[in-house]
Amino acid sequence: MNIIELHKINKFFGEGENRVHILKDVTFSVSDGDFVAIIGQSGSGKSTLMNIIGCLDVQTSGIYRIAGRDTNALNPDQLADLRGKYIGFIFQRYNLLATLPATENTALPAVYAGMGAKERTARADALLTDLGLHNKLGNLPSELSGGQQQRVSIARALMNGGHLILADEPTGALDSKSGENVMEILTDLNSKGHTVIVVTHDHNVANYASRVIEIRDGEVISDTRSRPMPENPPVIAARHFESPSLRDRLGARADQFKEAFRMSVQAILAHKLRSLLTMLGIIIGIASVVSVVALGRGSQAKIISDISSMGTNTIDIFPGEGFGDRHSGRIKTLTVDDAEILGKQMYVDSVTPNISGTSDLVYRNTTVTAQLNGVGEQYFTVKALEIDQGRLFTAEEVKANASYAVIDDNTYKKLFPSGGDAVGETILFKRKPLKIIGVLKKQEKTFGPSTDTLKVYTPYTTAMRKITGDKHISSITAKIRDSVMPLMAEKNLTALLTARHGKQDFFTINTDSIKKTIESATGTMTLLISGIALISLIVGGIGVMNIMLVSVTERTREIGVRMAVGAKRKNILEQFLIEAVLICIIGGILGIAMSRLVGVVFSVFVTGFVMAYSPGSMLVAMACSSFIGIVFGFIPARNASRLNPIEALSRE
Repeated sequence: MNIIELHKINKFFGEGENRVHILKDVTFSVSDGDFVAIIGQSGSGKSTLMNIIGCLDVQTSGIYRIAGRDTNALNPDQLADLRGKYIGFIFQRYNLLATLPATENTALPAVYAGMGAKERTARADALLTDLGLHNKLGNLPSELSGGQQQRVSIARALMNGGHLILADEPTGALDSKSGENVMEILTDLNSKGHTVIVVTHDHNVANYASRVIEIRDGEVISDTRSRPMPENPPVIAARHFESPSLRDRLGARADQFKEAFRMSVQAILAHKLRSLLTMLGIIIGIASVVSVVALGRGSQAKIISDISSMGTNTIDIFPGEGFGDRHSGRIKTLTVDDAEILGKQMYVDSVTPNISGTSDLVYRNTTVTAQLNGVGEQYFTVKALEIDQGRLFTAEEVKANASYAVIDDNTYKKLFPSGGDAVGETILFKRKPLKIIGVLKKQEKTFGPSTDTLKVYTPYTTAMRKITGDKHISSITAKIRDSVMPLMAEKNLTALLTARHGKQDFFTINTDSIKKTIESATGTMTLLISGIALISLIVGGIGVMNIMLVSVTERTREIGVRMAVGAKRKNILEQFLIEAVLICIIGGILGIAMSRLVGVVFSVFVTGFVMAYSPGSMLVAMACSSFIGIVFGFIPARNASRLNPIEALSRE
């Protein structure tokens, strides 16, 4: 049975006037189990012929069949599959991967054939042991002599069975003794049923073969047999690794992925500085995006907190047409009755009328200017004000016009600079005595009324009947029920008061609307600045692509070796794509770490608020980083996967 059949094989290189005819109507066949030497001088075309036989190159015209399959009908991945199952290569320069020890170099073809990790390691060790390398299993190629490296190459050729062994000048880089040892190994393999084809220009090497085909100027000039084929030669069947179950197939695929991942990590570690510089754009981009989002969230949270300090889910009603109305101070339209009517509405949780005025506040020999706020007992809850000393006044005390006062922290510090208990002391506002029953905690806010104003809170009934004498109030604060939409409540109470007054002589401030406006504005700014920061990610991605293109160029020979032992295009694509994604992911992690460092430094110099980091923004940043790795790593990875195996192997 013929394992190889060539019929009128022609091969041309170049185009137009530079076109060269390398192989000219080469026709012969090789029987299963034969030992053939193809001999010729340099430039005769023997290496080109061997590349075609090994499915590393394709003929320009003619028919080539291996194991009965016409190679003209096969795509690159099918040719790779054929190489992996039938062909074992022994190269003149060994072509071992420098970063892999002997066992892993030997087992490499089985990775792409789908053999399990334990099985391939055991087989690789057994092959190396048979070839006298039992004590060199973990050695790197640089730690082996030329003869030992060639024996590793032979073991690799046998890994998937080595039905057909192709040896290209197998002794060319060896001393005479090592060369004889290699040829004896090949002769022994042939005696066990392996089909061996040796390409050489050395007649001494050719003498080991049973058949010698001489080629000159691309033509076969002689085909002689020195020893006849045995009548019943042993047969080496091609090894098949189709997994019988989905679990086994997934396991084989996982092994291929792990191999690609490991090689990607090795490539990154082999060029640490270059990899770090490649990541720099990604690091800066991710750090910028995460920091900007954290800064935006922190400032938004601070502003919202300040707004909430004005009152949670509240609507304030003031006389006049709006802020800036110069006549609003003279407009007296809001009354206690308005507040009471609003308090009876289903959508209102609570209401407090407010009256304010400014005058001198006297305590012993200290006189200051303060603002008196006549409020209801629910005012402090609505405005989220907390007590520090004493207590707040009650509903009964409001009804009884109690001459009680609650002062804020600023007033306490002015009147009691040395500290101490202010509860029980009496102050005078417009010469009217008020007994202090409570001191409020300090309010930290930057939004709303000034926090420097001295404020005194007293029941609104006390303020109206004992101090100001007014029948109208300055404002109404209504707290809306949690189950009601603030905008709808605002619309209803506006309609109610307009109907009571006969016109809209008031305006409202809805804290919920302010919140949404602030959230929208800060969100837009964060998005805008993040978009600008993303530009650096794109620049970083271009850097990744450039470096990956360089990496492909540097490792072209490695790609050729992997293709020669059975790696398909998807395997090569996967390896370089993983490398690009890893660079971006590592860069993303370092970018997040840098952003957190920025947050620490920021908190040292800025005490008003802190940067609020979001796990979501970090995950999005990492997703962007991975996406950039895939997008910008795809072109170099695709270029690597589309390399011609023979051109890749010949690259220095």
